[in-house]
Formats: sequence, C-alpha cells, structure tokens
Amino acid sequence: MKNPPLSYSTAALLLFFGCTDPVSEQAGSLDALLQQSPSLEGKAEYLQSAYVTAGDRAYLVGHQDGSFPELGWHIPGEMGGLWSHPVKLLDGFDLNIKIGEKALSAEGTRRFVNYPMANALIWEAAAQPLRLTRWQFVPDGQPGLVVEITFENTGREPLSLEVEATGHADLRPTWLGEETGMHDTRDVASYNDAFGGWLVRDSANPWFLAFGSDREPLGHTVRPDNPYAGLGISAMLSYRLDLSPGARQSLRLVFAGSTRSQQESRQIVAALLENAPRLLAEKRDRYAALAARSKLSVPDKALETTFEWLKYNADWMVRTVPGLGTGISAGIPDYPWWFGADSEYALQGYMAVGQTTPVFKTIGLLDSVSEAVNGNGRIIHEMSTNGKVFNPGNINETPQFASLIWQVYRWSGDRDFLERTFPTVQKGLEWLMRENDANRNGYPDGFGMMEIHGLDSEMIDVAAYTQAAFADASSMALELGLPAVAEAYSSHAAELKERINRDFWSESFGSFADFLGTDAQALALIEDAIVRADTLDKPWAVSELEQTRQALRSRPSSGVRPFVLHHNWVVNTPMEKGIATPDRALQGLDTAREFTNPFGLFVTGIDRDASAGQDAGSFKGSKVFSYTGAVMTLPTGVLAVAENNYGRPDRALDYLLRMCRSFSYALPGSMYEVSPDYGMIAQAWNLYSFAIPIVEQFFGIDPLASQHRITIAPLMPSGWDRATLENVAVGTNTVSVEFHRLNDGRVHLKATLADPAWILEFPSGRAAPGTLEILAGEAGSGPAGEARVTATAGVLELNYREAGQ
Repeated sequence: MKNPPLSYSTAALLLFFGCTDPVSEQAGSLDALLQQSPSLEGKAEYLQSAYVTAGDRAYLVGHQDGSFPELGWHIPGEMGGLWSHPVKLLDGFDLNIKIGEKALSAEGTRRFVNYPMANALIWEAAAQPLRLTRWQFVPDGQPGLVVEITFENTGREPLSLEVEATGHADLRPTWLGEETGMHDTRDVASYNDAFGGWLVRDSANPWFLAFGSDREPLGHTVRPDNPYAGLGISAMLSYRLDLSPGARQSLRLVFAGSTRSQQESRQIVAALLENAPRLLAEKRDRYAALAARSKLSVPDKALETTFEWLKYNADWMVRTVPGLGTGISAGIPDYPWWFGADSEYALQGYMAVGQTTPVFKTIGLLDSVSEAVNGNGRIIHEMSTNGKVFNPGNINETPQFASLIWQVYRWSGDRDFLERTFPTVQKGLEWLMRENDANRNGYPDGFGMMEIHGLDSEMIDVAAYTQAAFADASSMALELGLPAVAEAYSSHAAELKERINRDFWSESFGSFADFLGTDAQALALIEDAIVRADTLDKPWAVSELEQTRQALRSRPSSGVRPFVLHHNWVVNTPMEKGIATPDRALQGLDTAREFTNPFGLFVTGIDRDASAGQDAGSFKGSKVFSYTGAVMTLPTGVLAVAENNYGRPDRALDYLLRMCRSFSYALPGSMYEVSPDYGMIAQAWNLYSFAIPIVEQFFGIDPLASQHRITIAPLMPSGWDRATLENVAVGTNTVSVEFHRLNDGRVHLKATLADPAWILEFPSGRAAPGTLEILAGEAGSGPAGEARVTATAGVLELNYREAGQ
C-alpha cells in the first residue's frame, strides 16, 4: 500500500484552531460559531496520530497533521478516511497550492485543536505569509462531511493563490461486505457542469459520492496518480483566490454519499453547502445540552474535564445505518460497528449521563438481531454494518444483557421497555443454563471477556455475571408481577453467590480464580502462558507458572478446581458485582493492585513486570495489532466500581485519576482503548468506567424511576471537600446533588428534584448515630422499614457526620 506523497498534504488541509486567532467576519463562516465552545489542543509529538470527526451517519478519520495515511487492521489500510456505513466514501482529500508558478512547500507549523463536535487544523507556511485553517464537521443525520478552509494573508503584500482540492474517492464495502454480496469494483468519476462538482460511483454497485464547493471551480480533472491502494479514483477541482494584506477568504467543500442514487448525493451536497452554519450551530447546541446533563464539579479538575469529554465521546460512537438501525459502536477506527458486551458496559454509563436515546435504540438493535440470528435468547457478540453477524455471542454477553435491562429500567421506569425485553431475558437465562452447563454444576461453560485460546471452561466473569443476571431478573419479575418467577431466580442467585465464594476462591493467591477446569485444561493453558511470559521476558511469571504446573502434577485431581494462571482482570468481577464476601473482596482488591501501572490495570497480570509501577510512557504495542501487555480502561474502571462497592472511594478515585492520565495523551479530548495511546482512539465503554463510580457511587444516586423514587447515599473520596452533580436525568425527572465537608468535620448535603412530586430519600444509616440534622425533609421509614429522611417540596438538605468516621 502506498502513502500519499508529501505534495498531497501541502497544507494537507492542515487546519488547527486557536481561540486567540481573529474571528472571521465573513457571513456564515464556521469558525465564528465555535468561539465559545470547549476545545483542547493536541501535542506536536502526536500530530502523526489519528483523530475522528464524528457523526451518526458518517465520520472522518485522519491524522492530526492533516494527512490521510492508510490505517487500520480490520480492513487493512482502509479504516481511515470518510465512511458512511456500510460503504466507505473517501480515502482522504488534500490541497496543492501555487503562488504564481511555484508550488508552495509543505514545510510549516501545524497545530490540531479538537472540539466536541468538530475539528480545526492549522497550518502556517514557512515560505510564505499564509495561514490555512481547516474546519470540519459531520452534520447530524447526514451522510456527508463539511470542510471549510480559511486562507489568511498574514503579510504586507497581496497573494494570489491557485488552489487544487483533490478528493480521493474509494467506494468500497465495510468489513464482511463480501459475505453479503457487496463486491467492490472500479470507481468512475464524471464532472457535472450544472452541479459544479464531481459525481463518483462504483461501477457495479449503487454506491455514490458527490463533492463540490461554494465557489465556481476554474478547472477540473481526474488525477492519474491516485496514491491509495484499492479501486478508487482521484478527482480535482481548482480555484483562484486573491488575498490582500491581512485579508481572509474561505473555501467550503462538501463530500456526501448515497446508497440510493447519484441524484440524492448531489442533493445532500447542495443542502449541506447552503445550510452548513445552521447545522453546525444545531450540533454545537446539542452538545452543550449533553454537557449540561450530569454536570460535574469536583476539586480534581482533570477528572472533571475528562468526564465532560467522555460524554461527547459517547455521542461520537452512535452509528446509524439505513435499513438496519441505530446503535453505539465499540470504538474508532477499527470497531465502528455493533457489539454485545461493549454495549452492555457502555450503556450503563449512557443512562447515568442522560443519553437515553442511544440506549434504547442499541438495545432494540441487539435484541432484534439476536432473535433473528439465534432465536433462543443468546445475545450476539459482533455485527458489521452490512448486517453480517461475525460471532453469535460469547457466553458472558447473555447474562450481561439481563443486567443491562434492569439497569436501564431502574433509571428510566419505562414499563413498556421492560415488558418488551423481559422475554429475551428469560429465554437467555434458560439457554445459558440448559445449553452451556455440561456438568450441571450451575456454572455455564464457554468464553467470557478474555478471548485467550483455551479459556472457555467455567470462567469467573461468566459465573459472576450469571449470578448478577439471576438477581436482576428476580427484581424485574417482581416489577412485572411474577412473584413465583422472582423467587426462583432469587433462590438461584443466592446459591450461586455462596458457591462462587467457595468454589472460585484461591487462598494461596489471595484472588478469585481465572477459571474452574480440569487438570488437563490447566496444563495446556500453563504451557501457552509460559511461552507468552517467556516471550515478554517476565521471569517472575514463568517461575510462578512452573510452580503451579509442578503442584498440579504432584497433586492431581479428577474433577474441576480453581486455577489462577494469567491473573486476568476478570478475577475482579465478583467484587464489581458485589458478590464477594467483604474479607475476600478486600484481599482480592489488594492483590489486584499488584498488577497495575500508572495508567491502570493490566488486562493479563502475567504481562506485568517490576518496572510497570513507574512506567508512565507510551505503550509499545506489537506491529501486528494485539492486546498483549496492555493496560486498559475497562478493567481499571471495573476495579474502581469494585473498590466503591466495598467502601473504599479513595482507592476508586485513584483508579479514575490513573485513567485520566490517558485522557488527551494522544488525541485531545479522548481516551484510547489501551492506555495511554494504543488501539482505538475512542472507546464506548470508557464512559462506564467513570459514570458508574461517579454518579452512582460517589454521589450515591440510586434510582427506581418506576416508583418515582430516588435514594441519595454519597460515598465521597476524602479529598473532595466540595462536589456537585447537576441535572441528572432519572425517568421524566432530574436531580441535582451538592456535597460539602464543613470545617467541623460534618457533611452538608443538599439534593433537589425538578419535579417535587417524586420521593427523594437519604438512608439515615449513612450518618453516624446522633449526628443527623435535618434542614429540609422529614424523618420516616423506607419500603423495608429502614430509617430514612424524605425530601419535602423536592428538597432534601442535611448536616451529618459520615458513618464509620
């Protein structure tokens, strides 16, 4: 595969943004619309790394220096550029600039600035007094990209520019497209005089691209030297701009696709050219509304900023494909389609920050496709945007779906939703135990979150999520008036909880086991793990594994028993779900801390070495994409949730702050999948790792929207003297919480409802005995007879000392 020559990134549309740059006075310009929007500037050392310009119908991936190299591994070299799934539209675009007869050198200063809903790339020429700024965004609901390039003469003499804008079209199918009859053929392009732009189509498929501008081009040509691999075509439009000293002019380009007709792609281009300022303003205002939901203010400002931008990142993940539906994708650029487990983590966070529409749409998509493909309650793992299901479902995804449904119902109170989805929950639990528990010991067999060859026996995460699923299904059955079903599920959950603590615990390791299995299974996995540890030069892990192998051979067993081999992060799921007994939970969490570095928790503990505790640099991944040696945000977030479950918010905050070190490390405004700068440049489940610890645990918001009831029971880190969380959406209501540690050691807590008709409660047991002072509210009892303080007129205000302090 070829990379674009340097001349093709002359300004490579290198636009960056600067809040100190003068605001364009040109009517309808895009830069003026973003002057009050939040923004973050990138680092010079990461200009040759990826960014995303996100939208639900289309998105653009390129490099922060303005270029569009061939990147990605899922479709090798094809995951960048402009996509409108299930079809790629462009490999990229670029500018060539001449001043007189001389081509302008690409040398100059580059900057990249990210906005929640747009990007700006700035290039200042080294050889001429010229500054280019490329603003770009994808309008909501549109399969197109708007690019506006501002040219500024920063000198004292006039400049006459000849500008050639080239679009590198590449109409090709998504991953697995060939399996549904999507076969790529050669693209052809034709210039349309009436349109004033290029029309491109695939020779044999109804895939269309149009691009044009707000200026009449002076010339047009198909370039013979398309620099990209594949069957695409490069087409150029040329313009002339005359700039007096200090003057600015802009060129607006639009690229849009269609899978229906060439006429539709033209119409979209025309509409976006005309309405770009209004569409950007609408998207800007929508993102401001996202920021206003679950608005956090805490002493740790890095965490506060991270949390705000993760709400924006969550919106970047929404993917709509006509004819299939809408759902959140897993990550950009290589996982831009739909996943079961990723959604089952992430959507819990979406609910906690009030982004409910993607939640219901994603669940509807997963439910309907799983039913069509599996028909037995099993939830799919991965589906491409052409509708092809790659994996019908790992075992953990079915119980996690059940728990997700209960979580969404707690926050939404949507009875119709519960009635629609509970049959899938019931079928899934039946399939889980009937088809996947060969020895009938209550633990389903098969792959969980760890996709390591051979780890498909009785996995700890599958067991933990199965226990939680039965407990949550019991709660759902009670809501639906099914007491006998609720009792059966509850009884099974209680039995599993007790047995998991007994069967999976390893006293010698101070940890829950990776899995239950036979000696033969363990020996095979040990051999593979020794090779892995030896290859990674982890002598401590090799020694430990050899000792385990020797112990196993000297004391063989004919049945299944627990094994700690990899120290995989999933051994912490019993604490994440609150299943572990307190003594085992605290011991297990202390053990987990041994497998961390400054960014968080290793996916596989045997990949850690003695230097990991101080290693705060870039992740050195393999040339072939792999998670070996990785520290990831999801495992670290699970640890934060787990620490809070057992009353250690300072430990939980420590893990959040470790993850914050990855925020904006490479891409400003985002957090990579693998800390700090490897894998996906944005990942959906990052929101779970922050929203659950902050919203549900630190601020203690525990909703049951169906009963119009919200419990507030904060568990704040000791270093936070003041913290507020405003406008948290619960069903049709919102709640805001203010927390303040007073000088005398007491806590002042105030919670306010938008709709005062709801019940807002504080469990009196969270206050030390004899210290509770009610400023607004009434003392009483909760549903189970426990002492509570209930808000009056939608306001709950208290002073108290925290229990246990």
